[in-house]
Parts: sequence; C-alpha cells; structure tokens
Amino acid sequence: RASQSDGKALPFMEVKVTDFQGNELPAGEEGNLLVRGSSLFVGYLKRPELYGVDEAGWFNTGDLARIDKDGYIRITGRTKDVVIRGGENIPVVEVENLLYKFPGIVDVALVGCPDERLGERLCAYVTLDENATDLTLDQVKAYLTEQQLSKNYLPEYLEVIEAMPRTASGKIQKFKLREQAKDVRLETAKRG
Repeated sequence: RASQSDGKALPFMEVKVTDFQGNELPAGEEGNLLVRGSSLFVGYLKRPELYGVDEAGWFNTGDLARIDKDGYIRITGRTKDVVIRGGENIPVVEVENLLYKFPGIVDVALVGCPDERLGERLCAYVTLDENATDLTLDQVKAYLTEQQLSKNYLPEYLEVIEAMPRTASGKIQKFKLREQAKDVRLETAKRG
C-alpha cells in the first residue's frame, strides 16, 4: 500500500477527515485532515492566532485527504487549494495535474476569483515553454473536456504569465496569485 497511500497514523495518534463544517466523513471521502495525540505541539510562540487545535484537541493540518477503511491516509491537496464555486468544492490539484499534460504548458496554478453570485470562480494561471505561441481559454476547456473533466470544474479565466511567483525553495506562491485574482472581473475580463 505504500505506493497508493501516505501511510497510517503513528501509535497514540488519532486521525480523521471532516467536511468543511466539521462533520466526520466516512472512509474514502475527501475532506480536512485532523490529527490528535499527545505529541502535538502546543502552538506558535507569540502567534496564538495560528493555534489550530480545537476544544477537543483536534489539530487541523490544512491538508485535504482521504482515509480508507483500513486507516491508510492519502493526502490529496491543501485546503487553501480548494475553490468553492456555488457550494461545490473543485479539486484544484486534479485539474492542475491534467493541465500539466497539455502540450506547451510548463507551470499551472489554479485559484479562486471572487464572484458575488457563486462565491468563487476558477482562474488558471499558466506559463508556456519557449516553443508555445499562445494559449486560449477555449483550447484549455476543449482539452479538459476531452479528458472527461466535469464542466463544473472548467476554468472560467485564463492568464498566461511570464513566470510563476515562487518561494526560495521553488514552490509556487499561490497566495500571490489569489491576490492578483481579486482584481479579475469575469464580466469584463478578456476570456480566451
């Protein structure tokens, strides 16, 4: 199972997966990964607002995960990587993984654009290799549709950028793209 999971809870640790309202989910369902046990840290020095342990001792890891019936955990993403469009959770990592296979795309990051009616809409930021000339939203939608992706998961905005904002270790800084996406207005934005 090592190739299909990220392992099991350590002895004397408890794990569970909950929905966004805090209700525990059955085996196989994706949700927030929470852990509880005596080896959890107490909190961050001089940063009490970051203390993520609830009154029952559960720590919200910030990860999305599934736990199978045998207790094996599979981390599927980060809770910040979920875009909630009209009450439906869009699996951003799943869509990004499909787009990484699109010819010419080097990097991709999907974030939520604010929307008064739906809460958020899905915005795609991509970088292209030097041989790619252009990419349109319609091309992206057609490709994802060919991959059998639900139309509810299709991006509604695409921006080709020169380079992704990155940390010193090379991770894409999605928080910077989320800030940029706050200015996107889909009614007036150029759409593919």
